Amino acid sequence: MAFATARSLALKGADGHVIDVQVDVSPGLVNTTIVGRVDKSLSEARDRVRMAINNDCGRWPATKRVTILLAPADLPKSGTHYDLAIAVAVMAADKKHEELTPDLLEGWAFIGELSVAGGLRPVPGVLPMVIAAAAHGITRVFVPEPQAGEAGLVPGMTVFGVRSLSQVSAVLRGAEVPEADPVVGPSSSPLATWRGADRLADLDLRDLDGLEDVRYAVEVAAAGGHPTMLIGPRGTGKTSIAERIPTILPDLTTEQALEVTALHSVAGVLPEGSGLVRRPPWFAPHHSASAASVLGGGTGRARPGQVSLAHHGVLFLDEFPHFRSDVVEAMREPLESGEVTIARGEESATYPARSLVVLAANPCPCGNFHGLSGGSCECGEVVRSHYRRKLSGPILDRVDIWMEVRPQGRRRGVSFGAEPESSADVRARVAEARLRQARRYRDCSWLLNSSCPGPALVERWPLEPGGQRLVDKELSEGRLTRRGMTRVQRLAWTVADCAGVVRPGEREAEIAMALRSDDCTRSLPAGVVRAAS
Repeated sequence: MAFATARSLALKGADGHVIDVQVDVSPGLVNTTIVGRVDKSLSEARDRVRMAINNDCGRWPATKRVTILLAPADLPKSGTHYDLAIAVAVMAADKKHEELTPDLLEGWAFIGELSVAGGLRPVPGVLPMVIAAAAHGITRVFVPEPQAGEAGLVPGMTVFGVRSLSQVSAVLRGAEVPEADPVVGPSSSPLATWRGADRLADLDLRDLDGLEDVRYAVEVAAAGGHPTMLIGPRGTGKTSIAERIPTILPDLTTEQALEVTALHSVAGVLPEGSGLVRRPPWFAPHHSASAASVLGGGTGRARPGQVSLAHHGVLFLDEFPHFRSDVVEAMREPLESGEVTIARGEESATYPARSLVVLAANPCPCGNFHGLSGGSCECGEVVRSHYRRKLSGPILDRVDIWMEVRPQGRRRGVSFGAEPESSADVRARVAEARLRQARRYRDCSWLLNSSCPGPALVERWPLEPGGQRLVDKELSEGRLTRRGMTRVQRLAWTVADCAGVVRPGEREAEIAMALRSDDCTRSLPAGVVRAAS
């Protein structure tokens, strides 16, 4: 019997599954069949693999019946990364390739797309595939040469970065590895290299004049991971303050960096040779973006959207009322649970989405309304009321911090008062506050206050009696919902962590309610901003 099995990986959301590529080469009606719930790109593999073997490793068994099964057969499979596993399994099953026997494929995983000349091409999702392979006891993997560094991020994995099918065959047989042309890189490359992380790296909180209360609010948001709403007239600094939030976040831990890098790899946005993503990511989709772009999806395999690519970083939704209604409503899930589930027909994928969500909005469509006089607003009251209704309901009940951003007078060059703090100074306090949370939640499945369940807060980490009475009063008078009460308690703990207080009391609860309130007349207690500086 001419039979061989090679192993590859399938991705379903952020989860990886080992796939047995089983090949039978036997006499019969000449035909090549691929079965196992494969999509069109995988069905086309028979032609790519046939040409690759003919042009690089001998001859395809053209006089035999070739049956290729990707097991388990009930799991949907898509993508071109199965090419390499199919090719080596066919060669091992075909007795014409006597030196490459089925037993030589044991313990290996094969990942890579093949060209008709037998060369390898990069594929998305290498890192999460290799992580899944390691979890299933596989310790050796072949990947396209440019992605060897990405695969090598997984501890304990022996990675072979190769250029062609003939090189893979030589390594398996223990023969001399032949020369091959370098692997062609990804077909796309960024054109506007001045955008993105390089631009944000030069920003600093010190650049901004005034906004002391907003600075304190975003420090609390960064420390506890709290969703935040910035609302104010255009030109008051909402975007500027949001762009500087990543600069006050500490570096990702190794575990967080692996998660973020794996998500970027699945989405195909990981730059070649970039290594682990060590800094918190930043994504700011335009308000015209589709639900598939923001939340994930698309045709074929459901890919992560920007809400997942910003995992452990910052997702900034500017002009939030102008986003499509389906995007706005779908934000409930990531705001509440920190993950997003995408369903497309029979396929369902769940991706993590535990990012710091920052929303920004103008007080009216034209963006000029402020103060009792209304400023230079050209919108009628009916228009403003309709616009404000978009900022209410269950979505914004899941926002922890509401902060009005008021117009600031020009103060640059004036020496009155203390100099604004730098991002490095604030980042040190945020890191210390997160360290306190890590100690408190060391035996829990969450890391930050914003993720702590309400029952756990009540049972294990209640507020001081004075603070709890203040919160209960707000609840009984209808100014807080049950969900809002939980979020105030979370905020109070973060305020305490930022101030180094062991357990939040009445003052921390008062600050939390001021941060939580969408009443612009309710300000932070006196001395809070100065105490944070």
